[in-house]
Amino acid sequence: MSPGPRTFRSQYGFQFSRSTHASASPLSIAYRVSAAFSAKDRRFNAKKDLFSFNPKEQSPEKQPYTGRPTSGQDAFFISSVGNSSNAAFGVADGVGGWSDSGIDSADFSHALCRYMTKNAKEDTEGQELAARDLLSQAFADVVADKAIAGGGSTACIAVGHADGFLQVANLGDSGFVHFRLNAVHYYSNPQTHAFNTPFQLSIIPPKILARSRIFGGTPLRDFPKDASVTSHEVRHGDVLVFATDGVWDNLNSSELLQIVSRHMTGFQAWQVGDKGTRIGKDLDVLTAGGGIPKEKEDNLQTLLAVAITGEAKAASQNSKRDGPFAKEVQKFYPHEDFHGGKVDDICVVVAIVLDTAKAKS
Repeated sequence: MSPGPRTFRSQYGFQFSRSTHASASPLSIAYRVSAAFSAKDRRFNAKKDLFSFNPKEQSPEKQPYTGRPTSGQDAFFISSVGNSSNAAFGVADGVGGWSDSGIDSADFSHALCRYMTKNAKEDTEGQELAARDLLSQAFADVVADKAIAGGGSTACIAVGHADGFLQVANLGDSGFVHFRLNAVHYYSNPQTHAFNTPFQLSIIPPKILARSRIFGGTPLRDFPKDASVTSHEVRHGDVLVFATDGVWDNLNSSELLQIVSRHMTGFQAWQVGDKGTRIGKDLDVLTAGGGIPKEKEDNLQTLLAVAITGEAKAASQNSKRDGPFAKEVQKFYPHEDFHGGKVDDICVVVAIVLDTAKAKS
């Protein structure tokens, strides 16, 4: 018998309810999650620039890194929620424009992810954790951190529950796409104030505020309450891709589907036939450690994260391949004659949804 609807209360005053997903057994959904990344000034190393989540080795701040990931101003986090089987994960993109004021936003974005990891792990009410509240608490921690003098970051994060309920909070131009049965099921829309000017969480140093009062202009500062919050029901075999704009500026969702489909069908995780697409029986094995050969990144979700990162990196450096960013520039600023990819930091988090009850049947 499935549990009834559960009501969640956000610190922002609204309530939302949801029922257990009809196609999932109660509390049987697991999220197999990995990340890959590449700083814009580094060559992508497909064997080292990755992280495969193991609940026993919680944070990318630990294994396999001695410090923060070498992902430039982009950052990510993946964590269990308290002692539950729920998971929290996502990306943050430090806004590069702060460098004009002598501030490296990498400190902001990496700290934001570090605090989200910490707060998710320490959550004692894992069933009720809301994505925007997780983002809000981490932002408050960053603001209170005296080691961070200023900067800003976008963020796209999720809390996935074991009954198949997924809540996403997206602020800025990072984003995610949800694939199901060899098709795009959902994709997020960016939040921008103007072209190439995303919503962003920020700390504005007093000197910059004073200067803006004298010379005019208002530094951008958005808050977690401004994040777009969406709710989703995930199923066995779904693929979730969260990424910074280093991906979305160079690849569209159809191109991502081609990458995901190539590997999901290649390993028979998605099996396409005359009657449509179904989930392969070996999904549990493929997404476990050692599920695919070591030369293929060890498990399927890591392979997908590496493949997307590698393709986005190649597209960003291709002067003859117009990506989504180039097409937007051509639309709004045709006199610029901008062509090719947009070089940027890249960070990708991939989650493959597993219904453990179905995997055992």
